[in-house]
Amino acid sequence: MYLRTGCRRLLCICCLYRSLELMSLRKTLPAFGRATLDRSLVISTRRHRSVQALHPTKTNTEDESVDSREHVSYSNKISIDFEQTKEAYKSKDTLELLRSLVVFKLCSYDILVDKNKEIMNLSRKLLGQNMFEQFMKMTFYGQFVAGEDHQSIRPVVQKNQAYGVGAVLDYSVEEDLSQEEAERKEMESCMSASEKESPGADHREKKFTAHRKFGDRREGVTSARTYFYADEAKCDQHMETFLKCIKASGGSSEDGFSAIKMTALGRPQFLLQFSEVLVKWRRFFSFLAAKQGKDGVEVLEQKLDLEQLQTCLARLGAQGNIQSCFSDGRLHSSGMVDMLDWNRLIDERTKISDLLVVPNLQTGELEPLLSKFTEEEERQMKRMLQRLDVLAKHAVENGVRLMVDAEQTYFQPAISRLTVEMKRIFNRDKAVVFNTYQCYLKEAFDNVSMDVELSRREGWCFGAKLVRGAYMYQERSRAAEIGYDDPINPDYESTNRMYHRCLDYVLEEIEQNKKANVMVASHNIDTVKHTLRRMNEMGLAPTDKKVYFGQLLGMCDQISFPLAQAGFPVYKYVPYGPVNEVIPYLSRRAQENRGIMKGVQMERELLWKELMRRLTSGEVFYTPAV
Repeated sequence: MYLRTGCRRLLCICCLYRSLELMSLRKTLPAFGRATLDRSLVISTRRHRSVQALHPTKTNTEDESVDSREHVSYSNKISIDFEQTKEAYKSKDTLELLRSLVVFKLCSYDILVDKNKEIMNLSRKLLGQNMFEQFMKMTFYGQFVAGEDHQSIRPVVQKNQAYGVGAVLDYSVEEDLSQEEAERKEMESCMSASEKESPGADHREKKFTAHRKFGDRREGVTSARTYFYADEAKCDQHMETFLKCIKASGGSSEDGFSAIKMTALGRPQFLLQFSEVLVKWRRFFSFLAAKQGKDGVEVLEQKLDLEQLQTCLARLGAQGNIQSCFSDGRLHSSGMVDMLDWNRLIDERTKISDLLVVPNLQTGELEPLLSKFTEEEERQMKRMLQRLDVLAKHAVENGVRLMVDAEQTYFQPAISRLTVEMKRIFNRDKAVVFNTYQCYLKEAFDNVSMDVELSRREGWCFGAKLVRGAYMYQERSRAAEIGYDDPINPDYESTNRMYHRCLDYVLEEIEQNKKANVMVASHNIDTVKHTLRRMNEMGLAPTDKKVYFGQLLGMCDQISFPLAQAGFPVYKYVPYGPVNEVIPYLSRRAQENRGIMKGVQMERELLWKELMRRLTSGEVFYTPAV
């Protein structure tokens, strides 16, 4: 009796959800579309392929004349059906399926997403703190967050691990700052003593200076947590949090990852200034390449004749012998200087303030970026580097890989350069430190190809996470308002092409020397299929563990779990933290789901299909085996 009552209630909930779904569709479809929808409901439900979820593509067993070598090559290719819901959702019980359906459906309503903070604040007042936290754990928090601390996340991490899915732990707590507080902190932490005393005297570039209108870096960001500098003690606290995260990752899953953000570890002033220096050095090299007729070619193909370079600098009025800087066999190609050789001129500067010098395009001489650099600023920058070193060493000790998150383009050159420095030290035998490359950037391929080539020359293991990017709206708005070139690709298709170009380049590197590693961090099914196709073409096996896949916890299980069950290394980004303190993260998850409704719509259809399959097959009380 109880079983029948429970089933009827569950069926009523399902019918109610489906009614909401159909009402929503009827509102958005034109008359012809509604008629077609109604007819399709009467005639039949939409049919999916009834293909086995995970299977090696097999040759015809009746054809004994097939060449054995061809048979082996062909049978090793992996084919995955991402619409086989029984396999995709075997780690979820039925209530978890229902929760996913409800949460994704709520995320599709604009008014709920736009007003989500106000609604959560009102709910907290009406329900009280305890009831509000319970409600969140039953809905949004339970869907996207693993738990409050490194102890409470273990059941989620271990259940995923049982189905072959690892974890990238990410402590997702942010300060609850007002916009005014965020802007004030950003302006104070991004300006040097020199700039405060004499604004404009150092002739800094607009892109690499702080602007109050864009001081709140949370605006226009859908996927990334944000840190604002308070003081050095706060940075030490962030480091301790990351250390605990690394330890938890090492203790809860094998070969886990832990994510860090550099803006949490020091004053962002240094990242701004060092980024400007790196960009100006690169620009000066391009200027010299143009003088030798090498403009308009791929960055690694820009190779300058050393003697012509000396002549050109002499014409500009530069003093000294540039050839002496590249003596003792330091050039990759004899007598020619490329971008990587050029960048080594910065490597040899030991004092941090000495890094902040830029070449003058008119004179060819090096000039300090700032007219004044205090001892305290020097100490702050050293402490940022020391914190990075502590984290990397701790990751090695705990058998954890370190994932350095990407940030805004005015910070990113410095972040990438510092990450390369960590790779040089810690990636000698295997990839421990991974950099994140944002493929919505016009220069993404140049960045990837230069770092891969540097890893070849110096003999360390390249590690990359490829993402499309989290800061597009903010970056475009800032570039247009302040007046510099938009760094973002013109459209989504351009970004897709860039992503696949970068991915293909790294896959080819893996095929050639097996020292590179890449995480395909994407919810885009076409990108995942592209990766599988290219791996099949290159003969790269899942068991090589050189190509990883990554998705967010609570999203795209229909991609993550079939991949894992086929033997691929798959990881979920696993946020955790107290309910009240991860509200900003949950707010962005709602916005992101609304922003990628095409993908979520397909996910909802698959969730609904699996729910109906369980109802009709008597598996409504299915419990995942752990």
